[in-house]
Amino acid sequence: MRLSKLGQRMAVRSGIGQLMDDLGAALSPQGEVFMLGGGNPAHIPEVEACFRHSTTALLQDGARFERAVGEYGPPEGDREFIAALVGLLRSQFGWRIGPRNVALTNGSQLASFILFNLFAGEGDDGTRKKILFPLTPEYIGYCDVVLTPDAFAAIRPRIEMLDEHFFKYHVDFDRLDVADDVGAICVSRPTNPSGNVLTNDELARLDELARAKDVPLIVDNAYGLPFPHIVFAEAEPVWNDNTIVLMSLSKLGLPGVRTGIILASEEIVETVARVNSVMSLAPGGLGTAIVTDLVRSGEILRLGREVIAPFYERKARRAIEQLARGLDGIDYRLHRPEGAFFLWLWLPGLPISCHQLYERLKARNVIVVSGHYFFPGLAGPWSHAKECLRISYAQNDATVARGLDRIAEEIRRVYQTRN
Repeated sequence: MRLSKLGQRMAVRSGIGQLMDDLGAALSPQGEVFMLGGGNPAHIPEVEACFRHSTTALLQDGARFERAVGEYGPPEGDREFIAALVGLLRSQFGWRIGPRNVALTNGSQLASFILFNLFAGEGDDGTRKKILFPLTPEYIGYCDVVLTPDAFAAIRPRIEMLDEHFFKYHVDFDRLDVADDVGAICVSRPTNPSGNVLTNDELARLDELARAKDVPLIVDNAYGLPFPHIVFAEAEPVWNDNTIVLMSLSKLGLPGVRTGIILASEEIVETVARVNSVMSLAPGGLGTAIVTDLVRSGEILRLGREVIAPFYERKARRAIEQLARGLDGIDYRLHRPEGAFFLWLWLPGLPISCHQLYERLKARNVIVVSGHYFFPGLAGPWSHAKECLRISYAQNDATVARGLDRIAEEIRRVYQTRN
């Protein structure tokens, strides 16, 4: 098969491709697999009950159901949902936002693809623009979405050592330089993979730098605020006319409906809608139909604040306690979990690469994600990037517990072999 250069680039074996392959393998009948790698959210009974109730109401309203699944919507997405979302954001947070500031996409991954290719790549003047990650590690799914090569730049974080087994990343503003070839600045909040939550002060400083260079600041809130609110640290949702906020229904508990949300200036939203019409005609309407009433009533915020965040925080605490028992005597560190549903495990001086450790765990039916995938755009080698694993604790407690036991056992074997 002969592929174009673009075809070859899109068909390359990527980190996100490996992650999704592993997730699919975990669903196949090949014996018990401990899936601690993928980004599937947990099944939270109270949240799923809300979705079932909304879906039942949708099915009973024939006109709404037929419209949701039997008609194309506008290229910017379902207008009833957008109106409900705008009303919620204006009333709850005082944002000066209107329907023309919102566009929907078929998942937030597609939203990243569209936005990154709008702001990175070759311009009319022959210059090449990049997406700048002011704090790395960053989301594995960003790595291959830009259609031109070498489209990322990343800055190493400042690492704060906390107590014996914890640390935290900070944006290193002394090192951060927004060069002329930067087309946009991007952060995820909470950061996938580490669970780091950038402070409002850090976001304000990044916004100042972005405005000074006349480039947008993209804030990916797939796990964050205002929903699904998988945030355990002090933080406030942020949006302004130079900030592009990405949200999603996936981590709320609806990954299968593929609904991404973009909040941006009217000019950017109009452009996204045009791209939607070319790439997918229109975003799907089932996900928005399920949650519109939850958004209109504000119930979606209550679920995040009172149900989803406490649920994951309890699971994080249990996972940390178990891993501490299993790795007692090993030199390890965890990024302080401030959000999302991952443990970011750092093994300083790991005798093998984290990818080799991933392969050894996979041979024992434990799926994690090798940390080396999470450093797109980083210039030069950094040993830290080969010493980390991303571990999800979103699965049921028994699966997480047994998977963590095997992870600790295998890490001990690695160090014992060295000695």
